[in-house]
Amino acid sequence: MIRYAGLTAAPRGGWRDGSAERRSVMDALVSYRLDDSVATITMDDGKVNVLSLAMLTELGAALGRAVADRAVVVLTGREGVFSAGFDLPVLRAGGTEAADLLRAGFDLAARLLAFPTPVLVACSGHAVAMGAFLTLSGDYRIGARGPYKLTANEVAIGITMPRAAVEICRQRLNPAYFNRAVVIAEVFPPDEAAAAGFLDSVVPAAELATAAAKAAAELTKLDMDAHAATKLRARQLAALREAIDADEAAYRAQLAAQPPG
Repeated sequence: MIRYAGLTAAPRGGWRDGSAERRSVMDALVSYRLDDSVATITMDDGKVNVLSLAMLTELGAALGRAVADRAVVVLTGREGVFSAGFDLPVLRAGGTEAADLLRAGFDLAARLLAFPTPVLVACSGHAVAMGAFLTLSGDYRIGARGPYKLTANEVAIGITMPRAAVEICRQRLNPAYFNRAVVIAEVFPPDEAAAAGFLDSVVPAAELATAAAKAAAELTKLDMDAHAATKLRARQLAALREAIDADEAAYRAQLAAQPPG
């Protein structure tokens, strides 16, 4: 077993649903499998699925494949961990690399929220910080029941919540839980995370793959053009884009004001 920042993950491999594979593509950190108009995109870095620039780049490429395939997306992680969020050493080091990482992460969330086909998140375990925001960006979210944490923990670790993160939480969380999640960084187990709005349903961990496959198959029956247009009409994506731009501008202004060296 592998431990990181209080989280525990199983050895590399992730969960499998046992269905017949039609086409698979494996990169270093992200795999892509297409089965009957459903694209399963799996994050697996062998640890806790830290959202590095490399991971985000591979996720973006996998989503591009799903667009080309006009496939419903199932986004998942390795067994026990969906994602522990951004690469904290990079963030704490600051500089342009941290600015690029923040921008890439929230651009990915915005892309999911506006994605032309349905995005189902199969939350396979812990979802922390940016991992939680990606979970919130799915159209339908199924969580694995177990000793897992879903939390926007920025305030708990000394980071002011980015405007973009606040906007995602404002749009997607149940209002009664918004302050608890954002302002006091409350940690939610899966069942309470469903009540809060991080998840739509929770199933036993052993049933996650089956439940995701069943739900994704139902999503393939939607009219994709109507789905895409309705999604854009229903969500306040302009507000999120403004928040992303404001976060980047403020961070880069702060960098520019620092004395050289």
